[in-house]
Parts: sequence; C-alpha cells; structure tokens
Amino acid sequence: MNYFPVGKLDYRLLEKLLNLNPIKDPRIIVGPGIGEDAAVIDFGKKYLVAKTDPITFTTHRIGWYAVNINANDIATMGATPKWFLATLLLPEGKTNGKLATQIFRDIIKSTQKLNITLCGGHTEISHKIDRPLVVGHMLGEVEKDKLVVNAHAKPGDDLLLTKGIAIEGTAIIAREKSVPIRKKFGDRFLKRAQAFIDKPGLSVVADALLANKAAKIHAMHDPTEGGLATGIMELAKASGTGVIIDAEKIPCYEETEQICKLFNILPLGLIASGALLIALDPKDTKEVIAILAKNGILCTLIGRLTKKSEGLNLFTKGKLVKMPTFKVDEIAKVL
Repeated sequence: MNYFPVGKLDYRLLEKLLNLNPIKDPRIIVGPGIGEDAAVIDFGKKYLVAKTDPITFTTHRIGWYAVNINANDIATMGATPKWFLATLLLPEGKTNGKLATQIFRDIIKSTQKLNITLCGGHTEISHKIDRPLVVGHMLGEVEKDKLVVNAHAKPGDDLLLTKGIAIEGTAIIAREKSVPIRKKFGDRFLKRAQAFIDKPGLSVVADALLANKAAKIHAMHDPTEGGLATGIMELAKASGTGVIIDAEKIPCYEETEQICKLFNILPLGLIASGALLIALDPKDTKEVIAILAKNGILCTLIGRLTKKSEGLNLFTKGKLVKMPTFKVDEIAKVL
C-alpha cells in the first residue's frame, strides 16, 4: 500500500472529498474549497469569517504561530480577526507546568498584540504524541462590501506579493539547523535568520487590511505549505485562471537564498507564511504599493493572471516554463 507523504493532501483528492459535502445552508457564503482561506457565514449586518489551522512544523513559540497563522487567513478575506480558540494537545511524559505556561503566554501575548480575544478552547495531555500540537480556531468579521473572495480574481489582474518568499521556512530551518548554519555563515547571520518570524515577520494582517482599504481587491492569499508556487496554484484554482510570474521580480532575502543553497532546496516550494498575494485591477496597483510602502511594507508586482487555458507559467532566464509543483514542502527535505 502506498501512503501519502507529510504535508497537505493532494489538491485533486481533497477536491473529491470536499465534493462529498454539498452545502445546503443558504447562510454559508463561502464554504470549503481549494484556494479559499476561510469560511464565510452571513450574520446579518456583517459576515462572520471562520478558520482553523494546526501548527505542526515547529514547537518553538508554537502558541505565537497558532495565533498569527490563523489571523492571516481571516485577514486575507478582508476581515478583522477578533476571537480565538485553541486546542492544546500536550505529550504524555514530557509535559510540565513550564511547557504549558509558555504556550499559554505565547497565545495570550499574540492575541493581545493583534487586539484579539482568547475566548475558549481545550487542553489535554495526549497519548502517543511526542511533542506539543496546537490547533487554532479564529473568528473574524467583515463589512459585506469589503469581503474578498479568491474566486473573484480574473484574467488581466496584476499579482502583487508583499515582503518576500519563504520567510517562515527560513526562520524554522535557522532554528532547527542552527549548528551547520552557524558554521557556514556565522552567528550574526544565524540570529538574523532566526528572527525572521518577527522581522520581516509572519503576520500579514496589516498587509491585507491596508490593501483592502486602499482599493477594491479581487483576491488575497497567503502562501503557506508548499511555498509561493503552491500558493499561486491555489489562488489560480480558486479563481479559474492561469498565471504568468516573472521569477526575477520575486523578492527573496539573502538569508533565504543562502540557507536554501546550503540545504539544496528551492525557495519557491518552501513554507512561506509572511508573504501575501494580492490580485487586483492594474489601475489600482500603484496606489496599493504606495500605501503599503508608506506603512513600511514592501510590495512588488510579480506577474499577472491569465486565461485558465494558458496554465501556470514562470518567466525565468529569458524563457517561459511551467510553474514548478511541490507535492511535499521543501522543508521536509531538511527537518
């Protein structure tokens, strides 16, 4: 029997599974689907936006990750994250007061920083797990005319990217593989890479809310597992479009480039929380880039959406090639 690798289910299988669940409730505005970051429910004057996501690649500051990663997916729908619930599964024989307290402190500090209320959840010491796991559940709300749904992106839209690629992957590898990185590049380089979760940072809440305030945004998506390439594929899948990306315009930090070279992995397929994809009418591109720059957020035009029949393409080294695909995140080759 062939078993699946670590990471997301193949999107084609996931699509088949989701089709087993027809949505009959008319208050469900956005249900489960490839490329949509959260569910949307009609709550009268506003929409309620709901998301759940686990943290599995790292244990360092796991409570912080759980809050920020889930808040990102609320913000990509144009919504403000408001309420957080957390399920903490702690390992048998390895859990003490220090571990539990640290996770709770990370969660509370993170929710306070984003003006989110921790309003519930569940905690238990679980049999047969070897490390703490946190499953986050985030709720937010949005004015109905400000909802961003990725299905609304269309051919001809510009595609922007905030910050740079593989921010999260860079930080995790720097934390987990500190010895060879320090030996190769030195202590100062290592500390900069480990600090990527704070600077440039994994949160895209400000990126998304500022962009949505500046213009009519057609789609927003934060690439996570499978990196930027997978994030672009998911957005294209949700909107029924193709895409052409200029590889030379994709921002990639020096630390990311060097770490990827050291471990022989590709930045395009490395877990990428911290960046935000934005699809919009080209007439609004300069305004959104300017607003984000004014608030200290790098935003770059990296390509445009095309007809679905044209597929997913990358312009690199003077040639147009198919966008690479990653069934497993590149981080799995390192950790």
